Amino acid sequence: MAILNIIGAGRVGATLGNLIVANRVLDIGDVCDTDLSRARDAVDFIGAGRALDDIAAMRPADIWLLSVPDMRIADVALALAQHRKDAAPAVAVHCSGALDTDTLAPLRAIGWSVASAHPMLSFANPGTSVFQFEGTPCGLEGDGAARAAWSDVLAAIGARCFEIEPGSKQLYHAAAVVASNFLPVLAAMSVEMWQAAGIPQPLIDDMMHTLSRNAVDNVLALGPKDALTGPAARGDRAVVESQARAIGGWDAVSREAYNALSALATRLALTGKVRDA
Repeated sequence: MAILNIIGAGRVGATLGNLIVANRVLDIGDVCDTDLSRARDAVDFIGAGRALDDIAAMRPADIWLLSVPDMRIADVALALAQHRKDAAPAVAVHCSGALDTDTLAPLRAIGWSVASAHPMLSFANPGTSVFQFEGTPCGLEGDGAARAAWSDVLAAIGARCFEIEPGSKQLYHAAAVVASNFLPVLAAMSVEMWQAAGIPQPLIDDMMHTLSRNAVDNVLALGPKDALTGPAARGDRAVVESQARAIGGWDAVSREAYNALSALATRLALTGKVRDA
């Protein structure tokens, strides 16, 4: 089998490595991280590989996975290109949802085929993520050879791969942030307003569970427009403005969010879209 090296022994690298080994897709070569203990933990979880903390010490591989934080991808790509410039070309892939393959330009410059592949999954814990990964959509962009090689790997571990339009990574990832990362923010905002209104915590927990579950179920079953309810959707400006004033007395930034979301809700109710095109 082809050999995979992993740089970055965090939750994403550990999860993908574990699934690749479990499904016998690739052999794991080296797992490198600036924190050697984390690299060792990842190797234990993956069930294969050699833990390292120095890129220069990594052995050759057919595919290199850069599962490091976004801010480190460019530096890691440059370091890897410097250490492997005289080696045979390989495939390199990073997992950022926001950054495209230009971040891997130093590797492309030495003849490597590069791509980015973003799994649409919240990797909160590798022990949980390995069981959640089946069916995960994964957006790919970059060079054809790298896309083909890594999409085959992802498909073999249960992913559903699709291509992202060139130049669209930022908008694509922003959509994922809105759909996933902002839901906890809105939930926290609701909880804290209920607390400020003197609602007992056990009742807050019940209301949050019921409203959140029903809202998600309705969006999935009906689509965003038909699932929309509330004063903005009804066009009740007096209620919207009254609530905005109340929220403003509690927190100014939350009022701005409420006003912006109410404006979008009004557009959605009237046109079926949030964008004023």
